[in-house]
Amino acid sequence: MSLTGLIALGGARDRVVETREHRLALADFAEGGSLSGEFDALEGRSVILHVRDMALAAAALIDLDGWARRIVLCPPGWGPEQLESAARDAEAEAIVHDRLVAPIDLPIGAICALPLRNASARVRALATEWVLPTSGTSGPPKLVVHTLATLTGAIADAPRQEWATMYDIRRYGGLQIFLRALSGLGSLRLNGPEESLEDFFTRIGKAGITHISGTPSHWRKALMSGEAGRIDPDYIRLSGEIADDAVLAALRDQYPRARIEHAYASTEAGVAFTIGDGRAGFPAARLDETGQVQLRVVDGALRIKSERRALRFLGRDTPIADRQGFVDTGDMVELRGDRYVFVGRRGGIINVGGAKAHPEEIEAVINAHPAVQASRVFARKNPITGAIVVADVVLHPGAGSQIGLEREILEACRGRLPAYMAPTRLRFVPELPMTEGGKLLRNG
Repeated sequence: MSLTGLIALGGARDRVVETREHRLALADFAEGGSLSGEFDALEGRSVILHVRDMALAAAALIDLDGWARRIVLCPPGWGPEQLESAARDAEAEAIVHDRLVAPIDLPIGAICALPLRNASARVRALATEWVLPTSGTSGPPKLVVHTLATLTGAIADAPRQEWATMYDIRRYGGLQIFLRALSGLGSLRLNGPEESLEDFFTRIGKAGITHISGTPSHWRKALMSGEAGRIDPDYIRLSGEIADDAVLAALRDQYPRARIEHAYASTEAGVAFTIGDGRAGFPAARLDETGQVQLRVVDGALRIKSERRALRFLGRDTPIADRQGFVDTGDMVELRGDRYVFVGRRGGIINVGGAKAHPEEIEAVINAHPAVQASRVFARKNPITGAIVVADVVLHPGAGSQIGLEREILEACRGRLPAYMAPTRLRFVPELPMTEGGKLLRNG
């Protein structure tokens, strides 16, 4: 089934995908499209999708699924070097864009525009490949191939839900919410380019959204800004980063009547599970479960076997999964009592004199201090140990004396962490850097 089929099943009347600049009425796809003038030339092609506004991206995805052979979803921040690398790997023949001049030169260039224009009905019969960059991609992109079936494998039937997301729908986490909205009976509100957090939360509050998702970094920023009070959702979803106890507790305080879940997923492995008990990590009993998703912990890293996983990497010989079908996520976990907790990424370890420190594990301790809104732990070179642990910290407004708080936070770290993991110093900052995908920027 194509996206147009999903929309028809859910009923399109009064349903929209909306940014600040554009309002896409799903009912209009019965008689129109965003690519009507160039649509025929895209049949069976490998297509690069590179537009700035997410409503335009949504319209193009609905048009192209089942019609194009392959769609490469490119984040708006990509420059010509990344686009050209993706085009080579995807053997792209066409680019869909929203500019006067296409950002790279391919045989076919098609402009995506709203409102939808009249277009004759076409049968969308191809099993389109959906190609996504892995999160945090910099330099030449690492591309992962999905189908609509693998992308929607974790989505169940639901009553009408009015969704919003702080994600970009061209990343795996945001695409999941886009597909959930289209598979259901409601609408979806998205960030517009350059839209402030205040404007976005005001807009989605007026729209009466019931369900909203974002990364833990998105949520910390929203809570810190004070804009989170502009909405009153039924459901909060976190994904993309470790959800520690501090951010879960802060959301529970802000939205006492909402159901709050954190989901574990990766672009390669797909959606593995959701946790709704208000605690970080996941029950160890999950490893004993059999079914569509199976979990293993090997050498401290979580591995996932699932029918929802990606098919392959595009343009690379590296397999997605091992011979048993398990994807090595690279996410490190530790068993504490009856629960596994995430402690960090395999590639993000700080080596302190031969001992290994996970930044995320240290951040969870810092974030547990009542004066702390968010933190970022990183390494500084040291001539004796090779590296030492330091941290940037964002405090709650009116938290008090920074000198006294630095001493308190460092003492808390020394009390809960091995000596080599405790930060040697803190720097108080007004905000932390984030990637375009909404995650804490680890490098830079």
